[in-house]
Amino acid sequence: MGFEAVRACSVPERPEPTDDPVLARRARISRLVDLGQRVGYGLWLVAIVVFVAGAVTSFRPAMVTVVIGCLAAGSALLAPSIVIGYGVKAADRADRGESDGH
Repeated sequence: MGFEAVRACSVPERPEPTDDPVLARRARISRLVDLGQRVGYGLWLVAIVVFVAGAVTSFRPAMVTVVIGCLAAGSALLAPSIVIGYGVKAADRADRGESDGH
């Protein structure tokens, strides 16, 4: 199974933003949402790694600052990214004429 076959199975269909400014803007927002989620989850990962390192050794004040800062910044990025991401996915489903299950 090639990479394209795996990618085709795992990535949901999204309308192509040809000349439609709404679809182009939605695609741009979707890319920003994906970036925000990657950075947010990455910050959480850093917080977890530093926390575990601190728990194994001894917590230094700098480690506590890094953990708290990464959790706060990651949460600040993730909260709007997740909510806006759901909105973009719902708009894509509505464009395809799919029901939201209600």
